[in-house]
Amino acid sequence: MIRFIGRRLLVAIPTLFLVITLAFFMMRAAPGGPFDSDRKLSPEIEANVLARYGMNKPLGEQYLAYLTGVARGDFGPSLKYKDKSVLQILKENGPVSLKLGGLAIALAASVGIGLGVLAAARQNGGVDHLVMGIAVAGVCVPTFVTAPLLVLVFGSKLGWLPSGGWNGGAAANLVLPVVVLALPQVAVISRLTRAGMIEVLRSNYIRTARAKGLPERRVISRHALRAALLPLVSYLGPACAGLLTGSLVVEKIFNLPGLGKFFVLSALQRDYTVVMGMVIVYAGLILLLNLLADLLYAALDPRVRLS
Repeated sequence: MIRFIGRRLLVAIPTLFLVITLAFFMMRAAPGGPFDSDRKLSPEIEANVLARYGMNKPLGEQYLAYLTGVARGDFGPSLKYKDKSVLQILKENGPVSLKLGGLAIALAASVGIGLGVLAAARQNGGVDHLVMGIAVAGVCVPTFVTAPLLVLVFGSKLGWLPSGGWNGGAAANLVLPVVVLALPQVAVISRLTRAGMIEVLRSNYIRTARAKGLPERRVISRHALRAALLPLVSYLGPACAGLLTGSLVVEKIFNLPGLGKFFVLSALQRDYTVVMGMVIVYAGLILLLNLLADLLYAALDPRVRLS
């Protein structure tokens, strides 16, 4: 296993290098710049500003300088937010997205797996049709529809929960955004779990366990569930990365200071360094969570050997 992890980490280095290279040159190729505004700067001031951030140098030199900084763990200063580095922005706003995403994926996994198992155990019955109907609705209805509806009902009409704001991460302020983030994932996870469970329940070793007189609950929990979760494990890696780095729609509607809203605002403002820093964090999370998914896959399926 140690050799497997070592090889995956070595592969991650050129992958991150490729991501950084593509993102760097794509950002520079986009029209506009971080210092474009309605108020036109004089040529002298613009030249000084560009020199301050090293943007007066040839693009190749800028690229090499940025790579050197990233290798030292320095993502550079923000081009739009004065006196703030990219690392400071990530440290200030990252915990918000991490908390929201972690709670959302935990809620989605627990509810989705439970619904998927229930639907598979009652295949083609009323419960199965109800669960799959909920799943289809969860996939089809986007978050920019569910979020305002939940705010209208539980925030404005009933007054049970706050309509927005972070408030230091208070539990009441987390309920609505976490539920909105989790609903689409509940739909996908329940469908994947149901499909995997139905396939496993038809296998020979499950028939043998039933023939031995084991209770159905034990057959499902002890024998079928582990194998049924294998397709889900592969999905959860990138899904977790997406949730942990924030959602623009949810953070915008609920006025949350997370990375998702910050990423889009920085992209629109051409704040190159902030966008690059968030791209690197997202790519790193994808690589790390895919590695953890492979390790979990091997733990669930004894036939898989990591070598």
